[in-house]
Amino acid sequence: MKVLVLNGSPHPHGCTATALDEVIKVLNDEDIDTEVVQIGSQSVRGCIGCYKCTATGKCVFDDLVNEIAPKFEESDGLLIGSPVYYSSPNGTLISFLDRLFFSTHFNKQMKVGAAVVSCRRGGNTATFDVLNKYLSICGMAIATSTYWNMVHGRNADDVLKDLEGLQTMRNLGHNMAFLIKSIKDAKEKYGLPITESGARTNFSDGL
Repeated sequence: MKVLVLNGSPHPHGCTATALDEVIKVLNDEDIDTEVVQIGSQSVRGCIGCYKCTATGKCVFDDLVNEIAPKFEESDGLLIGSPVYYSSPNGTLISFLDRLFFSTHFNKQMKVGAAVVSCRRGGNTATFDVLNKYLSICGMAIATSTYWNMVHGRNADDVLKDLEGLQTMRNLGHNMAFLIKSIKDAKEKYGLPITESGARTNFSDGL
């Protein structure tokens, strides 16, 4: 079992990494492997809506998105972390996630996902909401904790003083591990839930 960890911060040892590390420790203790990919410091352009990926199965821009896509497919879970920039996730991370989720057509149903947010003071819940939308649009199981998955601090040392935030991260790790193991057992016993498809509401008749 494996969780792919995306750090959307440009700082590999900053506030976001400190929060993610707390989750990672628990996952590793629960015998779940993790791989961290540093996204925030990369040069990633946004989606241009060309739809080439529907024919080729990969993004037309052959960069980090196409490199990470197979790792996402093979993983049992996805952990996304981001700092708050203007009450939203890091723009590089948004560009990456837009293209990653849009260009990959493998089944993401019941992969376990979680978002983690770090901020100095505000904008955390708005950022948390944006990240969770990537997980919820494709049938992933979203892991929760005992509070919203966020920490506070201007730097990593400040985050280490946020004892409630760190506790929330550890509880998230335990819940994520539980979901991954439970879903693995359930898939073997019952298979995946039935999913309807085909209905599209476009109001093309003008009503």
